[in-house]
This record gives sequence, C-alpha cells and structure tokens, in this order.
Amino acid sequence: MELNGIKSADGAKHYKRRVGRGIGSGIGKTAGRGHKGQKSRAGGYHKVGFEGGQMPMQRRLPKRGFKSHLLKFNAEVTLASLELLGAAEIDLVTLKQAGLVGELARVVKIIKTGEITKALKCTGIGATAAAKAAIEAAGGSFA
Repeated sequence: MELNGIKSADGAKHYKRRVGRGIGSGIGKTAGRGHKGQKSRAGGYHKVGFEGGQMPMQRRLPKRGFKSHLLKFNAEVTLASLELLGAAEIDLVTLKQAGLVGELARVVKIIKTGEITKALKCTGIGATAAAKAAIEAAGGSFA
C-alpha cells in the first residue's frame, strides 16, 4: 500500500447535490422549490415558530416558573461530606478549599444527609434544624 493509493471507505464521502443546473440533472429550473410563493423566493421565509397567523405555541402556553439569578451564590453541604472532610473547625473558606462548595458561594447551609460522629465548630454557616440537632448531639457547636 502506498500513500497515493489510500481511499476513503465506501459511503464515507458523498457529493453535495447541486440544484438548478439544467434539465438533465433532474433538479433544474425551479430547483426543487416549486412555483411561486414565499418559500420559492430568495431571502424570504417565516420566523421560527410562526404558524400562519394563528397564535403561536409559545404564546398559547401559560408562563410559569422562575429561577433566581442569586441561586449561584447559595450552596449546600451534607453531614456525610463534613464527616469525610475531617476538619474540626469549619467555615466558608475551609469548604471552598476542600472543593465542597463553589468559588462563587456566599451562603452555605448544612443539610442532614448522612450521619456525623465528630464534634464540629461551625462559623458563619447555616444549618437546617435536623442538621443542627445532629451536630450538637455529636458535641459540635455553631458560632
């Protein structure tokens, strides 16, 4: 085998159909666009979602839901992940360095998923009622 003899696999390459190139091509004259009308002309076509003047789907359906742009500043940490972390004192900086919360996080809340056995001193971090009870039962505290 030589470099000049290498060919693509069968069916790997196919030529783009050239429309409007004579009667013999089978797609000459109107080039598959039919006769007259908006769709046959260059540059003219309806906008996406246009339904011929009927009220479009995106306007018929009710508006609902809302996603706050402030959510990116909130974060949650589980008791199980704090157990694995193994630090005695926990604050926002510690959690960011450990990679448990994102760099943008400003408000962090501990949620009760999993169990905790170590005593933790939490500074500047919120917790759900159940998580707070679990941490205090393990000998931890909140500041």
